[in-house]
Amino acid sequence: MYEGKFPKKRYKHTFQFLEEVITKEHSILDLGVSNPFSEILQKEGYNVTNTGGEDLDLDTSAVKTNDYDVVTAFEIFEHLVSPFNVLNDIKAKKLIASVPLKLWFASAYRSKTDKWDRHYHEFEDWQFDWLLEKAGWKIKKSIQFTNPVKKIGFRPILRRFTPRYYLVYAERI
Repeated sequence: MYEGKFPKKRYKHTFQFLEEVITKEHSILDLGVSNPFSEILQKEGYNVTNTGGEDLDLDTSAVKTNDYDVVTAFEIFEHLVSPFNVLNDIKAKKLIASVPLKLWFASAYRSKTDKWDRHYHEFEDWQFDWLLEKAGWKIKKSIQFTNPVKKIGFRPILRRFTPRYYLVYAERI
């Protein structure tokens, strides 16, 4: 188990989930550029390679390889116009992915300063399950977890008990 302090609650949940479904012997392709979580995995001895920041809506070549046992995608698919294309093109036999869940009391996320940092999709769990199944994946395990914030107000109270993230382990059918 990672000994350092997790900078975000979701990292702790994600790391524990990942430890339960894959081993350090698996080779991992993590969708997205190197990030704090992929660095945690590398420090813990996982064999992780990140994609190069290409637009996965237009170029799915990074996932069309048999060089990896597992593809991980942590909060990536909500940024794609068409996550189906990437999910369908993945050649690895295992997938671990997390997405933000649609919250009835909050609008979809959109950065005011970064035109690329926005959510085209915030899923309900059944929608993401359906997307995975349509792309040829069988869900083996999933969890949901909350994301409390240290603020005062109605929405912060709701965030204490309303799941915000959905984490899935699936295998290619």
